[in-house]
Amino acid sequence: MKKHTTQRQIFITDFDMQRLEELIEGAKARVSRDSRNIVELEQELHRADVVAPDGIPPDVITMNSRVCLQDMDSGEELVYTLVFPGDANLESGRISVLAPVGTAMIGYRTGDRISWPVPGGTKKLKVKKVLYQPEAAGDFHL
Repeated sequence: MKKHTTQRQIFITDFDMQRLEELIEGAKARVSRDSRNIVELEQELHRADVVAPDGIPPDVITMNSRVCLQDMDSGEELVYTLVFPGDANLESGRISVLAPVGTAMIGYRTGDRISWPVPGGTKKLKVKKVLYQPEAAGDFHL
């Protein structure tokens, strides 16, 4: 039986889209180890529904959202904040949108399953809960 996979619809605010497009353009201007991730982020953004910050559902992962993810293999729960590269700090759980898991997270919702290739297989996570979303909290400047 052939496995059928469908891409989930993802959402992104127009403010995040603008800032991420600027990030992509800047990254394309220089060669870096993030080049592959830039292409993947660009593909994710291309298929996203762009909405006004006050129109984004509160369970969607946006930039600066803090989320609880569950590793589908180990059952371990992980808490990450999705940030721009300059704010990334793995020790404090601040994951860059250019990291593979960060690119995979953007625009997904509570209950969605995220998977992406890693050396030695595929990493699978489930979005358990969006703990903090700037737009839902009225923090439209983040």
